[in-house]
Amino acid sequence: MKKQTHKVLKRGEEEESLCCCEYVNRHGERSHIAACCCDCEDLDDACDRFFKRDSQKPDSLSQVAAVISDRIRVPWLWGGAQKLDLSIVPPLILLPAMLHLAALHFLLGLVVLTALPGLVLWYYYFTHRKKGQTLFFLSLALFSLAYMYYLFIAEVFPRGDVGPVELAAVTVGVSLTVLVLFHSKRNPGVVRTSREAIHSTVTYYSPSADRDSLLNGRRQDVLLTAASQTGFTEPDGPELKESNRNWCSVCQVVRPPRAGHCRICGVCVLRLDHHCVWINSCVGQANHRSFLLTLVLFLLTSLYGIGLVLRSVCPQQLLLTALLYCPGVYNQFSTALCFTCVWYCSIVSAGVLHLLVVQVVNISCNVTEREARAALREKSARSSCWGLVVETGVYSRGFSGNWSEFMSMGDKAFIKDGSGSRAELLPLSGSASLAEHSSLSPCASHMEAASRPGNISAAPV
Repeated sequence: MKKQTHKVLKRGEEEESLCCCEYVNRHGERSHIAACCCDCEDLDDACDRFFKRDSQKPDSLSQVAAVISDRIRVPWLWGGAQKLDLSIVPPLILLPAMLHLAALHFLLGLVVLTALPGLVLWYYYFTHRKKGQTLFFLSLALFSLAYMYYLFIAEVFPRGDVGPVELAAVTVGVSLTVLVLFHSKRNPGVVRTSREAIHSTVTYYSPSADRDSLLNGRRQDVLLTAASQTGFTEPDGPELKESNRNWCSVCQVVRPPRAGHCRICGVCVLRLDHHCVWINSCVGQANHRSFLLTLVLFLLTSLYGIGLVLRSVCPQQLLLTALLYCPGVYNQFSTALCFTCVWYCSIVSAGVLHLLVVQVVNISCNVTEREARAALREKSARSSCWGLVVETGVYSRGFSGNWSEFMSMGDKAFIKDGSGSRAELLPLSGSASLAEHSSLSPCASHMEAASRPGNISAAPV
């Protein structure tokens, strides 16, 4: 009989405070990180089947992976041991190892610096196809920035070619890039249930099959959203048809114009541009400006650091020629490592520059990346410059008007109601009562149509 190492947390029972090494596992049981190798029934079953040469269960490997990922924890003083996402570990090991390997010889550097972007792109398309979240790219971005800064202080600054002013400038650039990056990871502008999602009021004079029998003989007003009308006769009107088309069955909200649903984050985002794996978040209305600022700061800091390092390891060459030809750079391992990191930063900077150019072009045309891809699929847009410029002509107000709209858009969303006026999109509490919902629509009680008992009447709001 196996020794019990878990204590099931019962409902209604007050849960004791967890110590730094305790946690509640995926089954709702209390466990300890010291018992990470105990009571692993899924692993035992998989090993037994392997040694007995029996076929594995279809979900045995996924169950074992779920158990392992759930039990790898780090002690934490507040709230017990915290789960460690395994996707953040590979960049911490692979990046220094591959850069040190590339610094051994010119040919090794050529192979490694060619294979590294290919591996990153392969992993991107692998995770993108599964529509799952991963911290691999965010970990790679942050660790690359930190590791390049560490090598700059440890290898380049002691040479004496870089002064305190240059070091301070690089430090400020790295710090601002990290701060703005974390600022861009905030809420991208998630669409919440709002008063604009309510399009009609239904009055019940007798209970239906799925209503409580205590409501018999009483009147009950129920506010319907676009999805709530399933099963009812759809009233006529362009506003209601537009509401049906913009209804998200996953988030249970009516999406305003230009909003979209992200299948990776599982939420609807206002003015959704794209899901960025490098910040592990969507880029939407609330964080698009900070995302653009992150790209600009990173690019300026990277180019400035590349120039300082090349001036230190290849003082006899011009900056542009030093990147392609630097004689004697592989004579010492430290200079070869710095030169390899310069090439790595150049490859990353080229990718960031391409992304920045795409963002600037899209903002100038007032089109999001999501809208551009959809328009190209439907062949309803004009593309030029090898697909770099995509013009839909739907929201464009001219170059200055588009940039003015981009710089002035805030965290609040405004959508047009049936009368054409602008209404603020406010979140509603999930526990709001029917009376609270009714108070949101002042015309709901005035537009109720009379009906005989047993029927319902729907009045559009």
